[in-house]
Amino acid sequence: MTKGLLIQKIEENLAYQPTKDQSEVLGLLADFLLLNDETSLFILKGYAGTGKSSLIGGVVQTIRQLGQKVVLLAPTGRAARVFSAYANLEAYTIHRKIYRQKTYTSENFEFTTNNNPHKDTLFIVDEASLINNNPSEYGGGHQLLNDLIEYVYAAENCRLILMGDTAQLPPIGQTVSPALDQSSMSCYGLSVYEATLTQVVRQAEESGILWNATLLRNYMAEDNVYDLPKMDLSGFKDIKAVNGEDFIELLNDSYNSVGAEDTLIITRSNKRAKMYNQGIRARVLYAEDELCSGDLLLISKNNYHIHEEYSEIDFLANGETVEVLRVRRSQELYGFRFADVTLRLMERDMTVDAKLITDSLHSDTAALSADQQNLLFTNVAEDYIDSFPQNVVLRKIKTNEFYNALQVKFAYCMTCHKAQGGQWKHIYIDLANLNPEYLGLDFYRWLYTAMTRATEKVYLVNMPDEMKG
Repeated sequence: MTKGLLIQKIEENLAYQPTKDQSEVLGLLADFLLLNDETSLFILKGYAGTGKSSLIGGVVQTIRQLGQKVVLLAPTGRAARVFSAYANLEAYTIHRKIYRQKTYTSENFEFTTNNNPHKDTLFIVDEASLINNNPSEYGGGHQLLNDLIEYVYAAENCRLILMGDTAQLPPIGQTVSPALDQSSMSCYGLSVYEATLTQVVRQAEESGILWNATLLRNYMAEDNVYDLPKMDLSGFKDIKAVNGEDFIELLNDSYNSVGAEDTLIITRSNKRAKMYNQGIRARVLYAEDELCSGDLLLISKNNYHIHEEYSEIDFLANGETVEVLRVRRSQELYGFRFADVTLRLMERDMTVDAKLITDSLHSDTAALSADQQNLLFTNVAEDYIDSFPQNVVLRKIKTNEFYNALQVKFAYCMTCHKAQGGQWKHIYIDLANLNPEYLGLDFYRWLYTAMTRATEKVYLVNMPDEMKG
C-alpha cells in the first residue's frame, strides 16, 4: 500500500477534517506503519486539545480494517478504560498484559515477564508519561519500561507506539517521562521516530479548560513558571473560580448531576486529601458511620493477597478505585481496626469480598505509616513466634489475612499523581494556601495535569486573586 492511500483511508475514518498539524503527523505515522523495520518505535506526543486521541482512534480503526493486529495498553485501569472508549477496542493495563505471577516469596508475590504470543502486531500505549522505570512493586526488581520493551520486541515483527503529553507530571522522582524521551528510548537500540501535536483544534479553542491548559503549557515553554499563572476565565462556561462558601453547594450539585463517581477533588498532599474526604462525608454525604455502603475508596497500596481468593485477579493495584456495596462486620485486633466488606471493582466490573484495615482511612500518609506497618507486623508475629521456627513465622505473617488487609483511602479527593491517567466529568482543584515555595515547573505541571482530568467542568477552589486574569 502506498503512503498516500493509507493516509486517505485514515482520514476517511476521522469524523472531522484534520488540522495542518494533524496532517503532518499522519504523514509521519504512515511512514512508520509502512516501514519494514522490526526495531522501530514511534513516540506520539500531544498536548491537551490537539486531537491526539481522536487521531489515534482513526489510525486504530484503519489498520484493523486493513488486517493489522493491534493491542492497546495503558499504565492504569482507568486510563485503559478511557483509551478503550476513544479507540473503540478493548485496552489492557500494561501489568496485566506483560506479567504473570511466578511464585509467592516471604516478601511478596513475585511476577515474571510473559512470553509475547503475538506476531505481526502493533502495540499502542496511551498515557505513557506515567510509565516509571524504577525497580517496581512487581517483585524481582522489575522495571516496567524495560519489561514492556523486552516483551514487545521479543516477538516476531511486533512494534510499539508510545503516546502521551510531556506537559503532564512525570513519574514520581523523575524530571522527565522516559517513555516519551527520544534519547532515553534510543538507548534500547531502537530506531526511534517521534512527532508532536501542538496546534489546538477549533473545538478546543471554545473550551475554557483547554484554553487555560494551553496558557499553562505556553508558560512552561517560556520557562515563565516562578510566579502564579494568570488564568482567563471570562466568557467560558466550563471553568469557574469558586470560593469556600460556595464550594459545598456546587459539589453537591455535581454529585446530583453527574454522580460521585464522575466528580473528583484534586489537592496537593495526602494530608489535605484526608481533610477533604472527611469533610465531604460529613457535610455532603451525611455519612454517620466510619464506612458506609456506597462509599468510594482508593486502593492505597498494592495488595497481592486477593489472588488467593480470586485467581483471576493478580493483584489490586495502588490507585484502583472501588465502591463499598456492603459492610458485613467490623472488629479490632492487633491494635488496629478492620472491616469485612463487599466491594465493586469499578475498573474490572466485578464484585469481591475483602478485609479492609480502616486505620488507613485516617492516615496522613499515602497508606499506613512505616511505624503503623511495623507495629502491625510485630503484633501479628506474636501469634506465631512461640510456636514456629523463624522462617515459618515470617511466612505465616505474610499470609495472615489481617496483615494483608486492603489499605484504602476515601476516593472523593486525591492527589494529582493518583488521578493522572483518568478522566472525570467535574474536577475541583484545591488552590488554597499557595506559598511561593510551591511555584516552579512542578506546580505548573501539577495544575495542567489536574485541569486536563476534566471532560466537562473545572472548578478552581479558593483561587488566589493573583491568578485572576
